[in-house]
Amino acid sequence: MHIGIIGAGQLGRMMALSGIPLGLRFTMYDRSRDVPGGAVAPIVTGAFDDLRALSRFARSVDVVTFDWENVPVASARAVAKIVPVWPPPRALEIGQDRLSEKRLFTRLGIPVAPHAAVDDLRGLQRAVATLGMPGLLKTRRLGYDGKGQVLLRRPADIAAAWKKLRGQALLYERFVSFTREVSLIAARGRDGCVVFYPLAENRHEHGILAQTRAPYRNQPLQKTAERHLRRLLEELDYVGVLCVEFFVERGRLVANEMAPRVHNSGHWTIEGAETSQFENHVRAVAGLPLGATRPRGHAVMQNLLGSVPDARILLGLRGVHWHDYGKTPRPGRKLGHLTLVAPTRREQERGAAKLRRISRL
Repeated sequence: MHIGIIGAGQLGRMMALSGIPLGLRFTMYDRSRDVPGGAVAPIVTGAFDDLRALSRFARSVDVVTFDWENVPVASARAVAKIVPVWPPPRALEIGQDRLSEKRLFTRLGIPVAPHAAVDDLRGLQRAVATLGMPGLLKTRRLGYDGKGQVLLRRPADIAAAWKKLRGQALLYERFVSFTREVSLIAARGRDGCVVFYPLAENRHEHGILAQTRAPYRNQPLQKTAERHLRRLLEELDYVGVLCVEFFVERGRLVANEMAPRVHNSGHWTIEGAETSQFENHVRAVAGLPLGATRPRGHAVMQNLLGSVPDARILLGLRGVHWHDYGKTPRPGRKLGHLTLVAPTRREQERGAAKLRRISRL
């Protein structure tokens, strides 16, 4: 089985690394050869909207998937006329628009924050008056890692927020007073079989995921989250890995957003679960049986943002697994991650503090 991956970042690289031992072959498509995936698979270069180049790429592989959800939907649909594409283009289309995503969640009975579409300054003023403050003005498209959003705390913030984001399709969302953020990752095979990982707790810094701890043990929330994701997977006729991020507010889950791909909050599964999210994704795409998702202990994943500590420090830490993506450093950029799997929750807590300190060296 020859799998094509559109996008050759670190997610594509980790997909290939998980699938090569299964006898799967990979070729990736990206705008440049200077990408993390180039270390493990051939790269075909071209623009993401170059339908002719994408068609040639599609004819060279058996099935296509993505490591990035902002591939143009028209491109995904064009490729799907040639080879199977998983996740389906409809999942990409919904995942690229925050308003479409929230409408789907609402239709499926998945709670979301009160929100309203915003087309102009007067519309923003009406949304604030109706929904209240504090709230977030967000771009409907291309928002990730805290980008494309402005927090509004008081009426005086409205004009500045509008000036910063105007000219784009926008959404105003009332701020959720959450106690923690969690995410659930699921995988669905071509045969409709679904597996779930345990909930993970996520901590962000400046809008970017900094650390994930798993499992987050709360059986009622786990069951609720699984029910929500199963509805999404079935509605979208989904194949592959899907992640949904939730806020925990007064003991209930409020959906924030979905990612129709493997997800940063699932990196802990490489060492911390019986089958990683990456392996289960390529298994699903290839039509292979899905693997077990049982955790191997109490895992901590720490992103390395902007810079990477000395390798001698990282490799000298007992029980720590280092993943270097081979990317050029720049402020806030995800350059790699560290994972520690501990036998107990207490040791997990100590390990989390240690990894946080190391990441700041």
